[in-house]
Amino acid sequence: MPQMKWERLISKERAAAPASSAATDTSVRGDFQIDYDRIVFSSPFRRLQNKTQVMPMPESDFVHNRLTHSLETSCVGRSLGRMVGKTILEKYPALKETHPHLEPSDFGDMVAAACLAHDIGNPPFGHSGEDAISAYFKSDEAAPYLLSLTQAQKTDLQNFEGNAAGFRILTHTHPGQSSGSCGMRLTYSTLATFTKYPRPSDQVVKGTRRTSEKKYGFFQSEQAHFQMIATELGLIPSGEHTFHRHPLAFLVEAADDICYRIIDFEDGCKLGLIPFEQAEALLQPLLNRDPGRKSSIEFYDRHEQLGFWRALIIGNLIQECAAIFLRHEEAILAGTYDQPLINEIQQKAALDQIKAVSIEKIYRNRPVLEIEAAGFEVLGGLLDAFLKAVFNPTASRHRKYLDLIPDQYLARDRKIATDAYERILNITDFISGLTDSTAISLYRKIKGIELPKMY
Repeated sequence: MPQMKWERLISKERAAAPASSAATDTSVRGDFQIDYDRIVFSSPFRRLQNKTQVMPMPESDFVHNRLTHSLETSCVGRSLGRMVGKTILEKYPALKETHPHLEPSDFGDMVAAACLAHDIGNPPFGHSGEDAISAYFKSDEAAPYLLSLTQAQKTDLQNFEGNAAGFRILTHTHPGQSSGSCGMRLTYSTLATFTKYPRPSDQVVKGTRRTSEKKYGFFQSEQAHFQMIATELGLIPSGEHTFHRHPLAFLVEAADDICYRIIDFEDGCKLGLIPFEQAEALLQPLLNRDPGRKSSIEFYDRHEQLGFWRALIIGNLIQECAAIFLRHEEAILAGTYDQPLINEIQQKAALDQIKAVSIEKIYRNRPVLEIEAAGFEVLGGLLDAFLKAVFNPTASRHRKYLDLIPDQYLARDRKIATDAYERILNITDFISGLTDSTAISLYRKIKGIELPKMY
């Protein structure tokens, strides 16, 4: 049975890498830390500060947005990566021979960078934004634009996936920006670690129990790029244009699972959607201690008490998920293990109960549902308006819309891409990259609901 090798899986290669004389001194800042820093300084990452995590456009500063969620997930991912990396380096002496300067911190930096970017492709309004974009491209209004597309290209759009949009952001440069073509130029290992679903949209398996088959990780436009990365790292093929995950992608998934399960729940408590007494009862099993045991610290503020429990629980889950990964490490390398690590924690029943309460009390809270429903009108309306502009630019009304499209989403010198699929993807990049409030504001302005302030 083929097996992935850590010696190949850890690679500092990156597309269009500069000459060594111009490269950064990696003794000061490692290659995977460079990946992390490039993501932090990028515009798509900065825009996450105004994208939905728990509550769309929250008025309270208690709760998280996509930016704070991504930062916290990267911290958890760093710890997971370092714990695993320490054991991997001890287990495989040959890895140290082929990578003499490799340290556990490099594993941590790789996972932290991938975690930092894990939501970078999410559209406005959270996961309902993905549904809104998909619904538009399934509608009669979008049908004329899809006539010349292949079935796989249509599937990209009609089942829009934030993970694939994220891979495109990390690896694609729009012609209107520069002559470059490889996005942020991250290392191959970080890009593979980021890709939790290493398959195209037409290879998603409905009803599968294998977690990496449930969604897709790249559009048709980036398929060749991922194929090159997978070949370089020695990822095991699992079918046509599909691969088994890079092992560290399991740690990215675990870090995200830990953070959104526990921290979204904490936000719900702070917003008053979940009574403190109910939260206390649900969290206690995850503290992994005697229920009668009292803390040496006495809390007078319930928010501080929740924060203390959250810190203890996340620490426990990090330790347990790292141990689960190492227990299945050889099966992961062989591609025979394919489920979330968090599914095997001892207190999974308690974690599932927290998830069920979060769905009922937070994600299905009426204001959340109302804003998500509005997102269908907003995103569908924006896509329709700007696609009309690039497919029929001679109409006077459409020319006005065309003028509003930023340079980067058109071809060089503000020309319109000749390929229909590229033209549609560029507009979808534009709309999905908007923040929640900017999407609403732009929609209101082009529909005449609200006129812009001139001064």
